[in-house]
Amino acid sequence: MIANNIFKAIGDFFTNVLFSPFNALRAMDNWWLQSTISWIFIVITFIAFFYWMGEIRKYKKAGNE
Repeated sequence: MIANNIFKAIGDFFTNVLFSPFNALRAMDNWWLQSTISWIFIVITFIAFFYWMGEIRKYKKAGNE
């Protein structure tokens, strides 16, 4: 019973506290403002991908595996 209450509290915290900024974004009428978080994540992913490819190229040139 205690474990069930803990999981309900965690779910309630995520739903009502951590996701509230996303609910505010969802209520907007402008698609570009609604998608800002997604664009930020896409940019971060591309930066990380190209950084990782650069690191792989360095190791390949050095002959390490």
